[in-house]
Amino acid sequence: MRAFSAVDVIRAKRDGGRLSDEQIDWVVDAYTHGVVAEEQMSALAMAIFLRGMDSAEISRWTGAMIASGERLTLDVSRPTVDKHSTGGVGDKITLPLAPLVAACGAAVPQLSGRGLGHTGGTLDKLESIPGWRASLTTAEIARQLEDVGAVVCAATSGLAPADKKLYALRDVTSTVESIPLIASSIMSKKIAEGASGLVLDVKFGSGAFMKTLDQARTLASTLTSIGVAHGVPTTALLTDMNVPLGRAVGNAVEVAESVSVLRGGGPSDVVELTLALAREMLALAGLDVDPAAVLASGEAYETWCRMISAQGGDPSAPLPKPSHVHVVTAPASGVLASLDAYAVGVASWRLGAGRARKEDPVQAAAGILCLAKPGDAVTEGEPLLELHTDTPSAVPAALAALEGGFTVAAAAPAAAPIVRETIRGTV
Repeated sequence: MRAFSAVDVIRAKRDGGRLSDEQIDWVVDAYTHGVVAEEQMSALAMAIFLRGMDSAEISRWTGAMIASGERLTLDVSRPTVDKHSTGGVGDKITLPLAPLVAACGAAVPQLSGRGLGHTGGTLDKLESIPGWRASLTTAEIARQLEDVGAVVCAATSGLAPADKKLYALRDVTSTVESIPLIASSIMSKKIAEGASGLVLDVKFGSGAFMKTLDQARTLASTLTSIGVAHGVPTTALLTDMNVPLGRAVGNAVEVAESVSVLRGGGPSDVVELTLALAREMLALAGLDVDPAAVLASGEAYETWCRMISAQGGDPSAPLPKPSHVHVVTAPASGVLASLDAYAVGVASWRLGAGRARKEDPVQAAAGILCLAKPGDAVTEGEPLLELHTDTPSAVPAALAALEGGFTVAAAAPAAAPIVRETIRGTV
């Protein structure tokens, strides 16, 4: 590979130029191997943040990050399809979705992450199940996909190591919000997983990283374009994250709610989004199956139990309970008009359900139960939210986060669909 000067690459993007394929390949590889210094990649990340990238640059950047590590070869008899969410509050959809799609006949290799800040992490939630383990070898992943049809685990260390380095750097250089860098980060890991189809849940609203529908649409279009450029049919659903998803926000409480969905109950919004994503995944997998019928049959719950057991967990074991519960009551009688996802997410984080730094521990039992959602009638003095924690001293900070985070009015707010738009990219 031809060597370039890091300074020249930085200058080219700083001045609004387009990086060549060779420059991109070199700088990503050189940064991965320590040839390009952290301060130089910091400067380049900021230049990309300010100047942007065109679609060809983003696709090449993604490819260079994929090429920095291994690519899983999923030699299974079922069609493979994956799902990724851009992160939200109460977003436990992977938990019921993966076993549901597997019960419909697909293989779902769901390599997931941990929570950071106000958004929860799938692995943190599942680790509240006694015995469950997140780390699997590539051989274990393949075997579980063949035997069970679904695996939810941590990404192997060899997948897109360039992204791992760059993600940490973006976090401390205020370049996280760059759409080219967000899109290439997501897609480099997902394409490296080796699934033949990908469905994206791109969230917008107060509890999402993309605050507006327009921002989410731009990100979704970029993501689907990358998928198509790399030969992976990709569909993106744009979904509302102004209100927490479901009634549980945290770790063990979200597992309990997911199990309720798999057993035929659960909040209607969680069921609605689970089925919407399942239909798109099954379409990409080429399977003509009604996921609602499979969910109602109990087959998805049986697959969940097998999936958890295969990773050392006990699906019948009691989930952790908090040592302290604080109840927030309704300030007036009427109808709950709003419940801000960001406020609830930050409060849950402060109770111990999330982390400020990647190395911080989380509490399995911490979180919030939303006893009312917008549109529900409430009575002054009656319970509105339950705050769960093992650290009672964290409650005041959580209450501070909730100030102004909900309102009670005389009339119900206008109902809005969860899924606002769908963008499909076909190869």
